[in-house]
Amino acid sequence: MTTAHDLTKNQSLVFSALSDARAPLSAYTILDRLREDGFRAPLQVYRALEKLLEIGLVHRLESINAFVACAHPQCHNHGTMAFAICEDCGNVREFTDDQIAERLADWARTENFRPHKTIIELRGQCQACSIGEP
Repeated sequence: MTTAHDLTKNQSLVFSALSDARAPLSAYTILDRLREDGFRAPLQVYRALEKLLEIGLVHRLESINAFVACAHPQCHNHGTMAFAICEDCGNVREFTDDQIAERLADWARTENFRPHKTIIELRGQCQACSIGEP
């Protein structure tokens, strides 16, 4: 299994940018943050992201077309990943729920459907934003 120590320079820089971010980042935001490190083209970011996604160190949030560092190593082995995305502050919480995963697996068996991966995205307001904390 690939670890953060086995990454190329560009992959490490992209992973660090995502790990240090307080909210999900688009590929172009990553590019802007890494210009001083020699990044000049979106392709550099996309290649690094592709590998980081492949090895499970980052996730793509489809609904907002942005990326986050994985909060749970080995989560790609779980099969069902879920994210709660705050639309106010941008905070993302990664979580798993065995009951939801079981219900989805039951549905798939009943329908004779073979899912490759399951990603659930909840968009709304986090607790801190709903009570007005900074």
